[in-house]
Parts: sequence; C-alpha cells; structure tokens
Amino acid sequence: MGRGRNTFLVRTVGIANLLVLVAATVVLSAAQVEPDPVATPGAVETPTAPEPAPTPRLPQPTLPPPVDATRESAAAAQANELGLVPVLMYHRILRKRLVSLDRTPGQLRAEFVRLARSGFVPVTATEFATGRMEIPAGSHPVVLTFDDGHPSHFGLGDDDLPKKGTAVEVLYEVAREYPSFRPVATFWVNGYPFGLRDRKDQARAVQWLRRQGFEVGNHTWDHPLLRSLKHRKVAEQIARTQRLVRQLGGGDPSTLALPYGAMPKRPGWARKGTWDGVLYDFAGVFLAGAEPSVSPYAKGFDPGAIQRIQSNGRKGECRRWCSDYWLSWLDRHPDRLYTSDGDPQKISFPGALGGNIGAKMKDRANPY
Repeated sequence: MGRGRNTFLVRTVGIANLLVLVAATVVLSAAQVEPDPVATPGAVETPTAPEPAPTPRLPQPTLPPPVDATRESAAAAQANELGLVPVLMYHRILRKRLVSLDRTPGQLRAEFVRLARSGFVPVTATEFATGRMEIPAGSHPVVLTFDDGHPSHFGLGDDDLPKKGTAVEVLYEVAREYPSFRPVATFWVNGYPFGLRDRKDQARAVQWLRRQGFEVGNHTWDHPLLRSLKHRKVAEQIARTQRLVRQLGGGDPSTLALPYGAMPKRPGWARKGTWDGVLYDFAGVFLAGAEPSVSPYAKGFDPGAIQRIQSNGRKGECRRWCSDYWLSWLDRHPDRLYTSDGDPQKISFPGALGGNIGAKMKDRANPY
C-alpha cells in the first residue's frame, strides 16, 4: 500500500481493533475457563496414543507438486509474492446468530465458496507466519483462523467424522466441491478445547485435527485482557495452554492469537517467555483485525503483530473493516493481492516492487 494509505490505516486500525474487542467481550464474558487441576503446575502428563493414518473418507490437504519458477513462468502466473494476504478471523458458528461476531454455517459456507471461486487456497497460521506456503502458481493464500476453541468449530461423532454444522464439517463440504480449496485451518484454543471437559475427549479431538493437517494453536488459558496483567501472569496464561496442547498430543503450538487482539504492556511478553519450566517462542502472534496482512516476505512484516480481518458483512463498524469489504477490495485490486509463483524456494514479483522485499529475503528474489 502507498505511504498515505499506510498512515491512515495506522491511525484507524487501533479504533477498529477496539470495536472488535468490545464485541468479543460480550461473546466471551459468560464463558471464562475455570482452573483445571489436571493442567496446573506439577500435574502428571496424560499419555497419548500413537496417531493413526488420516481418515480416508475425507478430502486430504494435498496440493500439486511445486514448480521451478522462472521469470517467464512467474510473469505468466502474474505472481506477486509481496502482495497482501487475508487472515480471516472467526468466532462462534451458530444456526442463529446472537451477537455480531457470530456466523451461521450458511454464511461460513458462502464465504468459503467465494474464496474457492476466487482462487484462494487455505494455509495454516504457522505456514503463513514462516513463509512456507506451498500453493499452486496463480493461486492466493488465505488463512482461516478460529478463536476460543468453541464446540461449533469442531466435534467428533461416533463415526469419527466431524459433526454436522461445525466449521470443520463445512470446510470439508466445500473442499469436496472445490478440490483446490485445501481443507486446513488454525484453531486457537483456551483451557477447555472445543468445550470438552474430559481429557481423553480433548486428546481425541486435538490429535484428530493434527493428523488431518489442521493447526491447534494457543489463545491463553482463560482469555484475559493481557495488557491488564503483570509479566508473570501473562507468561502463566500462555504457558498453561502451551503445556495442555502438548500433553494432548497436539505438538508444540507455534502461533498465538491475542485475546481481544490486545497486546500485553510489553509486546515481547506475548512472543517469547517461560513459566513453570514451560517455554514458548512463537513464529507468529496475531491481532484481532482490521486489514489484510502484508506478505511474510515484505518489508514491514512483523511476526509479533499480524493483522487479521473479522469475517462479517458491511454493517456498523464492518462497513470498511470486515471480510466482505476487504475481499471485494482485493477483487478490485488484484495487483495488490499475494499471488503465488508455485515455487516455495523463490519469491517472485513484478520488478517495480523490488524495493518492498525484506532484506533477509533478497537472495530468493525472482523479479520479472
């Protein structure tokens, strides 16, 4: 974006984030997580079973093999890997919306179909933050993120398949219709993932998601406003969930979504720390919204404060800050959108944008 537009956004993003924070407070105030004695300091870790193979009845998150991009092939694909990437933020998925942050399964499906038809391919938050987005030439990355680990995001039936109407089930439904729409997403959880109280049920859910290619990340233990906490309490909130996901067999979370999009008093406290012997060092820390993120290869990309866009229409504060507005804006400005060259080893872009690439990325540059 130009310098004038960037200056404008810097002034307004804080306002938009505050509006998102207030709305999120309404959603979450009645759902605070109580202390869990199993996950408190000194608790014995729950053993996890070996992971079986992915469920064959579901579309798998596979993509065509990467290509060796040349300047000619990058130009043919109109590649711009210094462009903008939409990181979409979802909360509850309910058949009847109760607050503005909620989306219905129908609205979720419609947005996924819109993305698929526009050539977007989902990547996880970690894949985006680390720049490891192996998507086909000519396609665009999108990051689908779900906050709070709500039961409407994911649940398993007795058949070991996602429950009807959950976000995961909707995603698979769209992936069947549009095979290029890779069925992956990131779920940032609190102390009771997906509303589950039993540790075996939690482990079953987290391990299922992991082996299907989804990401389970950290959203703190009980969703506090981190800026109101001292350093040790911030670290405790993050480390407790970090340890829980590890114990459940979800691996070591490498991304964090800030509750309400609010930084602690010192931003570095969210990115890296330790508590009770648990270390965390995140590849990406994500805010609560307002605009697309810059490319992870571009100057100005800050992995400690990654922008997201609230999924919603154009009413109220969403007139210019939510997904319907921004996806339409990107449709009208395809030259500003991240478009892949299909080669994970190179960073392709129109030669005129060469000044926008990050200094550490210049050895991979493929201008045309």
